[in-house]
Amino acid sequence: MTRTIVASATREIIIGFDQPFCVIGERINPTGRKKLAAEMIAGNFETVIRDALEQAACGATMLDVNAGVTAVDPNATEPGLLVQTLEIVQNLVDLPLSIDSSVSAAIEAALKVAKGRPLVNSVTGEEEKLEAILPLIKKYNVPVVAISNDETGISMDPDVRFAVAKKIVERCADFGIPAYDVVVDPLVMPIGALGDAGRQVFALLRRLREELKVNTTCGLSNISFGLPHRHGINAGFIPMVIGAGMTSAIMNPVRPQEMEAVRAANVLNGTDANCQHWIKTYKDYKASEGGHAIAAPTQVNAPGEGPAAGGGRRRGGREARMGRG
Repeated sequence: MTRTIVASATREIIIGFDQPFCVIGERINPTGRKKLAAEMIAGNFETVIRDALEQAACGATMLDVNAGVTAVDPNATEPGLLVQTLEIVQNLVDLPLSIDSSVSAAIEAALKVAKGRPLVNSVTGEEEKLEAILPLIKKYNVPVVAISNDETGISMDPDVRFAVAKKIVERCADFGIPAYDVVVDPLVMPIGALGDAGRQVFALLRRLREELKVNTTCGLSNISFGLPHRHGINAGFIPMVIGAGMTSAIMNPVRPQEMEAVRAANVLNGTDANCQHWIKTYKDYKASEGGHAIAAPTQVNAPGEGPAAGGGRRRGGREARMGRG
């Protein structure tokens, strides 16, 4: 069974087909958030701190950390800002982190200070990116998100996106990186613009699981971009992609409707043993009081169950293309 190990200094998490769905909190990302970008450039991390603590409290399994602020300040130096942000977040919460950048120098700088075994987000099928980032993945023994686009851009043909994913997995093998350390993003298209976007990704997920045997992720809110009441679409999408084989997603854990869908899917998929997390979260649920529920703790696995611990989305990637949820 494919298992991707991520870890903080004190907590180890498994991403896998037989594990609870991995919720990667998306909020620490200045893409599309000019106020946050301006704060980070000015050395003000109050919003970062608030977002980190809130996402952890709401049940995130991991947190994505992005410091791509060049849309606000083209002269900003990403490596230093990413390191500063990463160190603040990992000293606040004990969740594993995802290092989110397309800049190889920023990724390496962050890997040098990261505690545990972070996920690197991301590499694409572009040969230049593969040659720059895969040696870092091997050197620091960390898993990587593989985004299914290459020099030709993002294909609307799901067969092409699968071929790009396969190419990345094969190139990782050339560097000695096992398939269980590659988490493929098959790229979710907006359903409002592409009517079969849902069916496309469901089919892709089944192929990725059965043929490449890799874990998967996505920018979840891309599916609802451009539509009203987006969180209803997102919440409906979650159990469907989980049923098709997706094992993680970069999403907003602060949205109760979406987190409820994740927890329900875990129950129905058999990865919430004896419904323990569901019961712990919702045993005091009272709809008349607004349906408030406490967050269930994420599943923690004992060290030694996976590979030894070591040691982003591309800046302007999913959410710059399609918008945040």
